[in-house]
Amino acid sequence: MARTTEKISETTKSTADLEADIRQLQADIEKLTRQLAETGEHGFTAARRVAAQGAEHLRQQGEAAMEKLRGNAHDIEDQLAATVREKPITALAMAAGAGFLFALLSRR
Repeated sequence: MARTTEKISETTKSTADLEADIRQLQADIEKLTRQLAETGEHGFTAARRVAAQGAEHLRQQGEAAMEKLRGNAHDIEDQLAATVREKPITALAMAAGAGFLFALLSRR
């Protein structure tokens, strides 16, 4: 009979231990879930920040390229105006020739 009592008390201890272990596991899983959620939020925030910095860098590069193109176009315009002032008859003949070629191409 003593053995039966020992087995019952061991089973009771085992059941109580298992229940405690299960509660501890649930708490650990809950803690891990919260940590993963926080890590995901931090990762998303970091990714968004990096994307914003990249977009800003590309915007600045685009603006610099546009300014360079505007400067080049202005320089070409100045050179063309100077050439027309220096040689107006040549410029007029070139414009007439370009108009004639355009007319020929547009007729076909």
